[in-house]
Amino acid sequence: MKKVLVIGGGLVGSLLSANLSRHGYKVKLYERRPDVRGIELQAGKSINLALSTRGWKAVDLIGLREKIEKISIPMYGRMVHDEEGNKSLQPYGKEGQAIYSVSRGELNVCLLDKAEKEYDVEMNFDWRCVHVDFETTTAEFEHTETGEKRKETADLIFGTDGAFSQVRANMQLTRRFDYQQEFIPHGYRELLMPANADGSHKIEKNALHIWPRGGYMLIALPNLDGSYTCTLFMPYEGKDSFAALEDDEKVKRFFTEVFPDFTEMMPDIIKNYREHQLADLVIIRCYPWVNKNTAILGDASHAIVPFYGQGMNSGFEDVSVMDELIEKHNHDWEKILPEFQQLRKPDADAIATLAMRNYVEMRDLVADPGFVLRKKIEGKIYRKHPEQWMPLYSQVTFSHTRYSQALKTGMIQDRIMEEVMKRPDIESTWDSAEVEEAILEKLKALK
Repeated sequence: MKKVLVIGGGLVGSLLSANLSRHGYKVKLYERRPDVRGIELQAGKSINLALSTRGWKAVDLIGLREKIEKISIPMYGRMVHDEEGNKSLQPYGKEGQAIYSVSRGELNVCLLDKAEKEYDVEMNFDWRCVHVDFETTTAEFEHTETGEKRKETADLIFGTDGAFSQVRANMQLTRRFDYQQEFIPHGYRELLMPANADGSHKIEKNALHIWPRGGYMLIALPNLDGSYTCTLFMPYEGKDSFAALEDDEKVKRFFTEVFPDFTEMMPDIIKNYREHQLADLVIIRCYPWVNKNTAILGDASHAIVPFYGQGMNSGFEDVSVMDELIEKHNHDWEKILPEFQQLRKPDADAIATLAMRNYVEMRDLVADPGFVLRKKIEGKIYRKHPEQWMPLYSQVTFSHTRYSQALKTGMIQDRIMEEVMKRPDIESTWDSAEVEEAILEKLKALK
């Protein structure tokens, strides 16, 4: 039986541990933080996650769908709030298709419980990885409270220890390792919208709410207890920025003027704003992800910004792709690991690009009538010709199309729709057979 070390007990690490144990490996998981199962979870503690098709596939590997469905809320579309408080729902996909709002902490608890109780994964919390020796497949750890040191040698090591991974840091010291870290000029601050007195939700429960304001935005995702985890994404510097909200009076004026309907639902916006720290957004690209018998997955190898809701889903997809390779190569890791990184690297780069593009769409475009019309046209073509046209969002969120292929197809669709939207009569003819035929002809020509 091969011995496996998984370093990092977050979402990807706990899922990977359970799945490898399911395949018959003896797995030890190490995590530098305390066991989240012994900590009282709070809604609004971190950005809520949106579980979609790719993530569900990976969750199904360890039989956890039913449990997760009970702690998640389906969101069928974007509810866009304008400056006057008017709302409009933009469906995400076909009728019945949804992304699922789930608490990061509660999901982590489910995964850890499954890994430990059903798959017999050995859990080691409060142990910080300090060094990995790739030649001997050995990791060194230090206890965060006692300072005790420990060494573990295994047949395989997987680093799932997040965007600031220690496993990757050791890889960075090896020859010909490429690494790029980019902090975008925007950050985020979270707020918590409380439930009504009776525990019900103050706004539509089954939607992701967006207040787009051009250059920045506020979003809200529903929690089971009736509250909403809300996040303000905005530049650090400039006229409309976090730097401009330097005192309580400016904070109050900003929310009252820019997000009036939201502010009415917040009992003490200033206190709520000050309670949550300003946080950074980082994109990490690196390669290779494999050194001898050690590999990195999830944010350790490809951290992205959260604007497509694919950070967790792409990390979970790492696990399901590796699962397919285990079956394909019958546990031959000399074949599995090289093929894994060759397959996933282009897709990791593509979703990083798509996530930044979607930020522009969410903050600048969703309230634009031309953009809304374009989405209606694309939706019609998709319903009538699903074998020829699947909107980019649906490719990313509701299919298993490779991210790299979705990006390529999306660029072709952009070119077609840009031409179509230039038609002077598009507002009156968008639903006509003529426009439909023009789109299909252009698609045929470009393909």
